[in-house]
Amino acid sequence: MDAERETEKEELLKSEDVFRNNALTIIFEMVELSNESAAPVELVDEVLHSIFFLGKINQPPFSPEMIFVNDEEMLEELKLSYPRPFDLYSSQLPKRSPFSCVLDMIVILKEEENENVIMEALQELNRQLFRGREAKPLISSTVCVSQKDKNSVRYYGVSMSTSGSIPGQIVVAASCYSYWDSCVADAVMTYYPNTIKKNYFDGTIRLPETIRCQAFRLSDRTEILPCVKCGNLFGLRSSGVNKWAYGNCAEVESVSNLVKNEREIKERVRPTSETLTDENRKRVKRSVMNRLKGLLRDVGFTWDNKVYPNIDLR
Repeated sequence: MDAERETEKEELLKSEDVFRNNALTIIFEMVELSNESAAPVELVDEVLHSIFFLGKINQPPFSPEMIFVNDEEMLEELKLSYPRPFDLYSSQLPKRSPFSCVLDMIVILKEEENENVIMEALQELNRQLFRGREAKPLISSTVCVSQKDKNSVRYYGVSMSTSGSIPGQIVVAASCYSYWDSCVADAVMTYYPNTIKKNYFDGTIRLPETIRCQAFRLSDRTEILPCVKCGNLFGLRSSGVNKWAYGNCAEVESVSNLVKNEREIKERVRPTSETLTDENRKRVKRSVMNRLKGLLRDVGFTWDNKVYPNIDLR
């Protein structure tokens, strides 16, 4: 029995080291990038909140002080420069996962047309992140690029950098309400939180075949075909692999950014199902909200009904 307890203790320490290492790596990278003249510092603010929130609901919980246990000077500097994440991570939800903030920072600084440069920057950071035997906290494994045509603006997305089912479901729900384009959110909520399509609401869309929606594994930049879930959501040709929960793939964020910014594409893909009534949309959003509140109760999170920074969902 003592040997079993010792093994459990060692595994717990390993998981804590992985979370702390990855949190510090991402935070240091974002702080360094924020020193460039064109860098939007609000993305540092947002990534801090997202990491601190995921630390709070982690098992075991991880406070900011635990993350910076060996660097109190950095902790105090961040508290002075970015006080809101420290004040609000224990009451407000993030609208997206941390690596999404990193992606935005890199795309802004490297410029969207420089796809290879952006990919290399993401890969380099990905290589620095520690992958435990099981848990991979705060890591995005894939990136997706969408374009209206081969000569148009590129829109990027990364997979959810959450570890475990409950954190992923919480951030997916928050993204449906506050981050993704409504067209993409409707598609995800058609299934969320289960794998069975709702019989009273169909918000799935079908992207034209002329649209580029191409995903890559970040570890080696190997192209990967969309999974079954993304095929169901967006009408993409699927690999037949049915691995991730709805809303977790890089295609979701990438397509959301595409339709947010390309009005013509959004009009072309807008679903026409007879189930898309105002009443049914309210019903599906209530269903998602009820699930979200139940998950937050399960992890002991006292929510003020806001998504950071101060998007009120009441």
